[in-house]
Amino acid sequence: MIVMGIESSCDETGVGIVRWLPDGSCELLADEVASSVDQHARFGGVVPEIASRAHLEAIVPAMRRALAAAGVDRPDALAVTIGPGLAGALLVGVAAAKAYAAAWDIPFYALNHLGGHVAVDTLEHGPMPPCVALLVSGGHTHLLHVTDLAAPIAELGSTVDDAAGEAFDKVARLLGLGYPGGPVLDRIAAEGDPHAIGFPRGMTGPRDPRYDFSFSGLKTAVARYVEAAQRENRELPIPDIAASFQEAVADVLTMKAVRAAQDVGVDTIVLGGGATANSRIRSLAEERCTAAGLTLRVPKPRLCTDNGVMIATLGAHVIAGGARPSELTVATDPGLSVATSQL
Repeated sequence: MIVMGIESSCDETGVGIVRWLPDGSCELLADEVASSVDQHARFGGVVPEIASRAHLEAIVPAMRRALAAAGVDRPDALAVTIGPGLAGALLVGVAAAKAYAAAWDIPFYALNHLGGHVAVDTLEHGPMPPCVALLVSGGHTHLLHVTDLAAPIAELGSTVDDAAGEAFDKVARLLGLGYPGGPVLDRIAAEGDPHAIGFPRGMTGPRDPRYDFSFSGLKTAVARYVEAAQRENRELPIPDIAASFQEAVADVLTMKAVRAAQDVGVDTIVLGGGATANSRIRSLAEERCTAAGLTLRVPKPRLCTDNGVMIATLGAHVIAGGARPSELTVATDPGLSVATSQL
């Protein structure tokens, strides 16, 4: 079974193709991604209208490149991100997927973007056992309990304000480092002292929700530190700020992920989402999982960011699990709940 996946929830136009294998994993056949990040850089963040137009321009060329790379004329099934995401961006990908599915007369599956970030790990590490997934990106920060990729996913916790990746972008903008902020902050943090500044760890008090996150207060603390330094005409220790901020984010994310895995009784943690490319999040997760006797699974950075392969992989698992195809009349849902893995 060959499955194509289309992803257009934000600023990446992704088309991926996988082959379902008898052992319950997938073989990667094609992975084409066209990003519009450069078009958003001067605005300091994603502009929905620009993203939508970029998807319109990129979707057909990406589709053709994927088919050529996979060496197939058409897939056996087509899966697409139906939500969550930007309304206009989702519409482009879903409209294209419906048109191709109708023209090829193949089954169509409307899937949840977040489930794709979990499923894509099977491309590197094979079939997935029950796990806790920590998803961290510019738009999402979630702790999920996954029992089966073909079954509904339970949300254990999420951010109550800013997503962790969004906080990275805002702090980078505050420090004049440009957009996207995650990669440059990670690089500069390597030159700083992660313990130089005691930035707060939000939502870690004894009465706070065990699995929820908050990064707005941390972002504000960085802003106050910068304002104080400027008032006092002190030079900003940007590497130390970057390292201390990054340490605060990684500390809370990994601590709560390990806590969740222990609480629900699983021995595997999976990282997903673009912000998990951050070196400190990965290294601290590895340290804490090793100390707790847990297995850590982390896809390579290219698979962590938004791509069509993750949707194709989730689609293959959903189909193998016996799910019925979606109707071509299904609507996009920008606020789709993570518990809805397939419509």
